[in-house]
Amino acid sequence: MSGDPLSRLSRYHPVVIEGAGGRDDRDPAAVAERLGERLRLHWQSRPDSRTPLLITQGDPREARGIAAITPRVAERLSLDRGLVCLDEAIAPYHARDADRQGVITEFRYSQLEACLEAASPGAITRLEAAVDEAIATKNARRRAQGQPPLKAYFRDFALLQEVTKAACRQVCGAITVAHTDSTVHEFSVTSFYTVGLSLGWIDPGDMLMTY
Repeated sequence: MSGDPLSRLSRYHPVVIEGAGGRDDRDPAAVAERLGERLRLHWQSRPDSRTPLLITQGDPREARGIAAITPRVAERLSLDRGLVCLDEAIAPYHARDADRQGVITEFRYSQLEACLEAASPGAITRLEAAVDEAIATKNARRRAQGQPPLKAYFRDFALLQEVTKAACRQVCGAITVAHTDSTVHEFSVTSFYTVGLSLGWIDPGDMLMTY
């Protein structure tokens, strides 16, 4: 993808798939097959003349879970992929270890953060406050259950998840967000999708639950 990657991204319809990692013990091929069919039906009801581009967020290739499902969806639907990774100053391993199969354009978190901030000054401050509040609420529930607090990296990846979706929607004017499972674990990174919804950055109609 030549030229400025962010402006060129507007030629595509971004697709973000969210779901559990290695704890998802389902057959990724079967999940990808069902998800591919649901995506086709979703796009029939919400048509967009642009080509879908599957946006992934730095997952290394794995045998199970979201990192195994997304490449299979891309293959099944013949989709190119975009990649968003945390900046090296935040997580030096993230871009280094990312799966780049089929990737035609790549961004860092800071690029998408700047895009959102330019469109709506104060957006990142609002997001960080909402994520911090959600973490505090989740940690209170975990304490009540005798569990330790969430790992510190949850904040980085929750921010990456929500900034990726919001910036893609900002640049492209549309997005499809698909979950691999209708049951989202309350203490997963995926569960922070409610933050983007509450801020109005993602519309419920943009979202597709697999089951």
